[in-house]
Amino acid sequence: MAVKMIVTDLDGTFLRSDKSVSAYSQRVIGQCREKGIIFVIATARPVRAVESLLPVLSCDAAIYHNGAVIKKGEKQMDGFGIPNPRNFISALLDAYPGLPVYAEIQDQLYANYDPGKIWENIPYKYTDFTDLPEADADKILLETTSVEEMEKFKPFLTSDLYMQLSENTIAMIMNKQACKENGIRSLAADYQIHMDEIAAFGDDYNDILMLRECGKGIAVANAIPEVLEAADEICEDNDNDGVARWLDRNILRNVPV
Repeated sequence: MAVKMIVTDLDGTFLRSDKSVSAYSQRVIGQCREKGIIFVIATARPVRAVESLLPVLSCDAAIYHNGAVIKKGEKQMDGFGIPNPRNFISALLDAYPGLPVYAEIQDQLYANYDPGKIWENIPYKYTDFTDLPEADADKILLETTSVEEMEKFKPFLTSDLYMQLSENTIAMIMNKQACKENGIRSLAADYQIHMDEIAAFGDDYNDILMLRECGKGIAVANAIPEVLEAADEICEDNDNDGVARWLDRNILRNVPV
């Protein structure tokens, strides 16, 4: 397979556990881009949570909020949001008063609880969700502890929404069209690249389908069991620069240092 595009998740995959990118990983990505290979990040993070990393990442395009927001360079492409988030959240809170809820709208986090215990030092706007802007939400997040507990929220999902567990603490609710694999399809079409010419890397539930849909799906060794099972190959873990080492061996044909 001739790889023309590299897509990688960030947290737990390309980033080390301390959220850094090693000089080695930076060098390998730079060499891949010099060969004309497109480098894309695909993350559940919002735009603002990645901006500080962008000079280090040097990516050609990015998929944020699992596909709700897609950017090619500075150009924002069509994404997929949740309409009428105020009504959706109101119904949830009527059923579960006191439920910690967070909504991402226009790159602003709205919350009825301090999200600091999940995301350190994250800026947010406190709200009771009656004052949300008239815009689609990129995603809605609910605190939970397991897949089993998350099931209680399913009756609130309309036919155009889906829910995924992230890091065993958050139920992410998004438009069904907003997934990493659809974001990749949009970018691949724009770059005129076939899906089988893409190598994708991941570690969590929201990476499973993109690993299956792309020509080569690679899990880092620290991935959850479901991702390891879905992957075509397994590389070293994120703290040992697994993504860069796989690229070095298979794309640059070097022996990783």
